[in-house]
Amino acid sequence: MKRTIYLKFLLAYLLFGVFGFVVVATFVYSMTYERLRRDKTDNMYQVATQIANTYAADLYNSETSLEAVHTQMVTLSKYMDNEPIWIINPSGRLVLDSSRVIGPGDEIVIDGFNPSVLGGSYYTTGNFWGSFNEDVISVFAPITANYKVQAYVVIHEPVSDLVESANEFLNISYLMLIVLFLLSLIILIFFTELVYIPLRKITKATEQYAAGNMGYEFSVESEDEMGYLAASLSYMAGEIARAEDDQKKFIANVSHDFRSPLTSIRGYLVAMQDGTIPQEMHERYLGIVINETDRLTKLTNELLTLNNLNTKGMMLNKSDFDINQTIRKVAESFEGTCRNKKIAIELILTDEKMLVNADVDKIQQVLYNLVDNAIKFSHHDSSIKIETTEKHSKVFVSVKDSGIGIPKEDQKLIFDRFYKSDSSRGKDKKGTGLGLSIVKEIIKAHEENINVISTPGVGTEFIFSLPKSAVMDADDEE
Repeated sequence: MKRTIYLKFLLAYLLFGVFGFVVVATFVYSMTYERLRRDKTDNMYQVATQIANTYAADLYNSETSLEAVHTQMVTLSKYMDNEPIWIINPSGRLVLDSSRVIGPGDEIVIDGFNPSVLGGSYYTTGNFWGSFNEDVISVFAPITANYKVQAYVVIHEPVSDLVESANEFLNISYLMLIVLFLLSLIILIFFTELVYIPLRKITKATEQYAAGNMGYEFSVESEDEMGYLAASLSYMAGEIARAEDDQKKFIANVSHDFRSPLTSIRGYLVAMQDGTIPQEMHERYLGIVINETDRLTKLTNELLTLNNLNTKGMMLNKSDFDINQTIRKVAESFEGTCRNKKIAIELILTDEKMLVNADVDKIQQVLYNLVDNAIKFSHHDSSIKIETTEKHSKVFVSVKDSGIGIPKEDQKLIFDRFYKSDSSRGKDKKGTGLGLSIVKEIIKAHEENINVISTPGVGTEFIFSLPKSAVMDADDEE
């Protein structure tokens, strides 16, 4: 989100305020004035009609005197904010004026008086044929007697009074618009604090992460979706940073583990070629070279295995097989190695036959890696115990040695790729640090667990679980 978007939003907000005042000053004023004029003329017409049908009609029917009607008109005028009430005959002669007394000899004629200009309306606006110095609204009501229009009741209201009333309402509208503008400003401030500023932080952090700066730190103190988004983005960056670190460590470890044997191989071969190593010692050093190439082969194979295990959607070829028989085969494959180190492998297997449901080849690799690891860290003239137990439709396999053990601080790291504890670095130069990682991935692919129990100087025990075969469960129920 660019800053210009916010400036555009702010400009739109200011334009909203300007156009709001323009609309109020034009359309609102116009509508208010028209509504006041309509209401005022309606009220004036009702009063004029009432006067024409009562007092004025009585006057022309000779049922009351002009003085009595004048008195009534003065009283009504006071209740109508002193609005002038006139009675005018069709020729334009003023018969009665509530604002003054017309004597018997006085004759006031409105030149040009012509009620026909009203057309279908009942009022007119202007100076009433020159009778006023300002514009007024004049409402007409005919006085009929003997089926003839005898005169007209005319009530006047200055237009300036309506304009003043309309301006009062306009001021109220302005005040309401200002209040609305201030309230919307508060909303804008809240929007800025709760949405725009956090979004700017998130945008900046995204730009930093896109540029490769995964160490960039930011925080959004919010418990809503914006805060959740910021936390998720920060967590994502942390995971990417950890993945990059793991990748760098992986490359560094692979480079180191390949470079060491390659350097040794090249050094020995060059020494044999230039005569530094005499002919009679070639066989010995060729054996060292072969051991180094075996180590490279093992490292390459384990890297490929680990890569395949980490591939999503890895297919397991599960079947029912005898885990006890698999354990016996793995133990037999280490017979020569155990004889050289004078290590005995003790098998404590539950039942003669124990069926599990798993990928036999991968479980065989798990057993091979665990036994190989146990032999590697066991003392001469010691023993390794492999045991199977059954519990709650699970078969638990234990591989236990009485070797050097694993320090407590290293136990949570032993399944990491290329990890080697300090105590094992000088003891076994053939280790790749991938064996236990492969074990972990295989067991995890089976949706099972593996645990380690170790005490330095006493020994180490690895225990993993496998699902018991359904055929075995059915036999147990019978």
